[in-house]
Amino acid sequence: MNTKRFRTNIMICAGTSCISNKSMEIRVALEAELKKRNLENEVQVVITGCQGFCEKGPIAIVQPDGIFYQLLEVDDIPMLVEEHFLKGRPYRKCMYVPTDSDVPVPKLMEIEFFKHQMLVVLKNRGRMDPENIDEYIAFDGYQALAKAVNDMAPDKIIAEVEKSGLRGRGGGGFPTGIKWRLAKDVESDIKYLICNADEGDPGAYMDRSILESDPHSVLEGMAIGAYAIGAQEGYIYVRDEYPLAVERIKRAIEQAKEYGLLGEGIFGSDFNFDLHVVRGGGAFVCGEETALIASIEGFPGRPRTRPPFPAERGLWGKPTNNNNVETWANIPTIILRGADWYRQIGTEKSKGTKVFSLVGKINNSGLVEVPMGISLREIIFGIGGGIPDGKKFKAVQSGGPSGGCIPESLLDLPVDYEKLTEAGAIMGSGGLIVMDETTCMVNVALYFINFLVDESCGKCVPCRVGLIRMKEILEKITNGNGEENDIAVLEALSDTIRKTALCALGATAANPVLTTLRYFKEEYIAHVRDKKCPAGVCKALISFHISEEKCIGCTACAKTCPVQCISGERKKPHVINQDACTRCGACKEACRFDAITIA
Repeated sequence: MNTKRFRTNIMICAGTSCISNKSMEIRVALEAELKKRNLENEVQVVITGCQGFCEKGPIAIVQPDGIFYQLLEVDDIPMLVEEHFLKGRPYRKCMYVPTDSDVPVPKLMEIEFFKHQMLVVLKNRGRMDPENIDEYIAFDGYQALAKAVNDMAPDKIIAEVEKSGLRGRGGGGFPTGIKWRLAKDVESDIKYLICNADEGDPGAYMDRSILESDPHSVLEGMAIGAYAIGAQEGYIYVRDEYPLAVERIKRAIEQAKEYGLLGEGIFGSDFNFDLHVVRGGGAFVCGEETALIASIEGFPGRPRTRPPFPAERGLWGKPTNNNNVETWANIPTIILRGADWYRQIGTEKSKGTKVFSLVGKINNSGLVEVPMGISLREIIFGIGGGIPDGKKFKAVQSGGPSGGCIPESLLDLPVDYEKLTEAGAIMGSGGLIVMDETTCMVNVALYFINFLVDESCGKCVPCRVGLIRMKEILEKITNGNGEENDIAVLEALSDTIRKTALCALGATAANPVLTTLRYFKEEYIAHVRDKKCPAGVCKALISFHISEEKCIGCTACAKTCPVQCISGERKKPHVINQDACTRCGACKEACRFDAITIA
């Protein structure tokens, strides 16, 4: 363990997003420049996990100064070191909000994206090296496990989790303590524990970020859960597309074993617990717990009928408890700080915080953690900074492909399990996709149904046949061939799939259609009756036109058109040949005078 003291630490984000933006090159350049300036004994460069504000990467935070640097490039490093570490003044060019010299420097917690959040699961975000177990221990790591093993009986641990009100963060929201007790009460010589890290929702990366940023919190939570239910062995099922998460969780397991925190005789007791990492099979349906169990066993990832539930007969026929990454990461804090502290956060039926990936048509995209009960408006317009380019907010999709689209009229809806369900959406694992006025909601429904058709396991008729039929109808509508009864058929199909699908994923698969019909039915009607796409997205239902008043004949549109369907003399209004136009939109993007409109 490095006990050397530095006057300053510069924390470099080493999550997947920042690494892809060359943050490791920034690290190398910083270390070289600090050495060149004889500052290597005063300023320490530390890699951290995801710091949340992903779109601004590469990111660095200087502590204890609390200065946030964004969009760093290697060429910025010499001046940054000179200005900040030699002259003692922040390097304004790379600050989140570049300011004039007479404006106070914004600190980290003065930035809107950060100051409205509440960190429980992400409490170690940006403050420690995820690959160093000593740093996790320095922030009270494994104290909760020590407390559980040395001072608490299994029943007391489960009672504390029940009292906390923690619900599964993987989507269903089932009470975690009850789930643990069900597994504990089944008599068996062998029991298993599973961590579901197979998030496959488009735009979602909560679990990946937690595993990359704070892997030991997940291991500690799982060890506590294993002690509580009497499990001796566990599996972390990680999405195969998460190589960095796999690398860091494996390293964390090795370190925990080396320190005696996993393996045999943990804390000198008779408690033995070992963990294995399994890379996912690449199927969205493996996020469903029985399909995940089948995949671990080496079978195709297909859901199984229930009952029996995994708590009774799960992995290899033995009692099994399965929670997702975020659920496990909550456990150490609940045990260490107590259920009474935890249950003060959130709403009556939805306790604690929730981690969301905030993406789409939003100014500040990234990973956020907020208390349950916060409004969608606070997340989107407070933390997220609103909609880019002055566009109007239209909807937010919550809960992944099986989630629902929530309209502007419900922006003040409190975010908890019950309220989202009442609105026709679900909490899901925590993806929030923001849409603006340029989004076609019929096209959105088609996108998610397309995804679900591709990812369906095909085991039950409602998914295998019903989703394909829904896709065909949506394609028909967006292609301009919709008929009056198509909307009624979509509603009937949705209801049938919801009631008869084998698994929870199938039961919620129709949500994108149901909610877009519920809140944006006028768009469906416009597509069917008027043969128009109000958002100007569906190519078969739009046409591009050049305004004679605005066109100055610059020829930019004609030069850009891939099929050469635009004609006209220089400095005179141009014309689009509608029969040849492919409606690609390249001309509109090229026009600098707003002369091209969509009808």
